[in-house]
Amino acid sequence: MDRNKEIFEESKKYMPGGVNSPVRSFGSVGINPPVIKSGKGVMIKDENGNEYIDFVLAWGPMILGHCDEDVVEAIKKTSEESIAFGASTKLELDLAKLLCETLDNVDMIRMVNSGTEATMSAVKLARGYTKKDKIIKFAGCYHGHFDGFLIEAGSGVLTEGIPGCLGVPEESIKNTLIGIYNDEKQVEELFEKYGNDIAGIIIEPVAGNMGVVKCDPKFMRKLRELCDKYGALLIFDEVMCGFRVAYKGAQTLFDVKPDLVTYAKIMGGGLPCGAYGGRREIMENLSPLGGVYQAGTMSGNPIVMSAGLATVKKLYENPSYYDHIEKIGSKLEKGVLEIAKKKGLGLVVNRQGGMMTLFFTDLKEVKCYDDVKTCDGERFKRYFLHMLNKGFNIPPSQFEAMFLSVKHTEEHIDKFLEAFESFEG
Repeated sequence: MDRNKEIFEESKKYMPGGVNSPVRSFGSVGINPPVIKSGKGVMIKDENGNEYIDFVLAWGPMILGHCDEDVVEAIKKTSEESIAFGASTKLELDLAKLLCETLDNVDMIRMVNSGTEATMSAVKLARGYTKKDKIIKFAGCYHGHFDGFLIEAGSGVLTEGIPGCLGVPEESIKNTLIGIYNDEKQVEELFEKYGNDIAGIIIEPVAGNMGVVKCDPKFMRKLRELCDKYGALLIFDEVMCGFRVAYKGAQTLFDVKPDLVTYAKIMGGGLPCGAYGGRREIMENLSPLGGVYQAGTMSGNPIVMSAGLATVKKLYENPSYYDHIEKIGSKLEKGVLEIAKKKGLGLVVNRQGGMMTLFFTDLKEVKCYDDVKTCDGERFKRYFLHMLNKGFNIPPSQFEAMFLSVKHTEEHIDKFLEAFESFEG
């Protein structure tokens, strides 16, 4: 009996496409998805009993591995006396204080329930603070499913082959301007044309939603310069790269200070969580202090705060975790490139710390959305199916990042490279 297929087929009767997030359907790779039953460390098991070494990690959050003992214990302890009150708790103070005291450029922070809430709220705050309406986002960057972001939105629409998103009125996107990642001249032209109306720029400082694409430090400095010149805010979307490429996130890669920063994924310890923070003078424009209204019934609920606190505290107290991830990440990157060269496979590997994408392309580098779109989707599909059959859970999309955790070992990397070496292209 194929329990994976049985459960997925029944799921399609009750959930659109059988899933609660489109990429989970595995439509782009042409197979039914494994239905995951359990996980521990880097290993996950599906309903058929198959085990996989996991390089998806819930799309990034599980940097400590699945069911980390300290996180599980924190959740258990909190759940014995509180689940949700819709009121202030000491736990939300504890997490907010830890974040503000240990992260750069975060004087104050507001908890929400997801990355989408964090980014849409940060943009609203930027508009309220500057009294301007237009926002620049970059082609290929995904900032959640907020209407104003769903143009040139990266992984989800690329993976599903959707040119845009139905249900998004023109009115919702008329104030969204599209920049080209790493193209200084094009962004400068946007400011020359619309500068007095631009409230801010939102950018993934390490893009992860068109696959991993690194931001040129010179480009980032230009964004800061333009924002300062025209009175706009620079917003770093660190939903994916925060606490991942370094404890303090991708900010550590640039000599540039953002005005606002958004977080999610890792900071929730595997539970639904998000946050946005920044300079005090900006954050104090939020209600109840200011006129920018944002609220959430479940925001800062005790169980999520306890999981987040356990995760963030553990990462902060163990900087060697990032050294380990860099070591095995470097080994993986070098290994796949050597194998690809030996086989004559066109391959570009973009990696920053514990996030990485293999782009099947004959280009010498992949540095923007247009480069990403040239990649060989059919070859990626063959690679994905090969690795799945070898017992590796990797993203079912050319346009996503794979992730490393503190629980991955050099032995896991060796096994991955051995499996990749048997891929015939």
